[in-house]
Amino acid sequence: MTLAIAVALFFIAILSGSTAAIAGFGIGSILTPVIATRYPVADAILAVSIPHAVATAVRCWRLRRSIRADILKGFGIASAVGGLAGAFLLFRLEEFAGVVLGALLIVTGISGLTKWNRRIHPGRAGSAIFGALSGLFGGMAGNQGGLRAAALMTYSLTPAQFVATSTAVGLLVDFGRLPVYLARSGGRLESLALPIAIAIAGVLVGTIAGEKILFRLSRDRFQQVISILILALGIWLVVKRGV
Repeated sequence: MTLAIAVALFFIAILSGSTAAIAGFGIGSILTPVIATRYPVADAILAVSIPHAVATAVRCWRLRRSIRADILKGFGIASAVGGLAGAFLLFRLEEFAGVVLGALLIVTGISGLTKWNRRIHPGRAGSAIFGALSGLFGGMAGNQGGLRAAALMTYSLTPAQFVATSTAVGLLVDFGRLPVYLARSGGRLESLALPIAIAIAGVLVGTIAGEKILFRLSRDRFQQVISILILALGIWLVVKRGV
């Protein structure tokens, strides 16, 4: 890894950490496809899961007073179970991981631009199903934020509660998938030690700095920029995989 690539990865990790600090998700959506440009998609998913868990744990602790514990009992547990199942599927369906990730990024990008997840209200039962599906895709493709955000919009949450609860759910998914990743990855993570370390440093800076590094963009404008980036990366991944 050249110095230029390492610096670029660090700043992209800061961007992903700051995005997650505001929206409750974004690390997997942004970092996974970036690392996948130089490593196999499955390896990128494994690598990003570690900085994701670290940054999510820090953010969860900082926002712990705003977490809706009642939502975690249903939606959060369903997401964790889905994350565990998805982690097992990753090792069985590695060749499809890139396509799945690309498709999810496209959906996430479109939802961010159209704000459709603010208009759909599937109800509490449907929300639990979305929770399980978001965890499943989080375990299998490293991206769960779009579905989780859509599901959490069915609850009456303040912005702080939304981000805090989304973060807590994301941490539960990490608890479900990380042990499987670590147990079944073998020595694959050793070759990813440097990008993992750089990503951890970057997402922590982004998490702590939060809104201070948003370049004076309004929240809506910032989300539009990120949604366009995610959509473009998703299309690129799908095209690259020949779909």
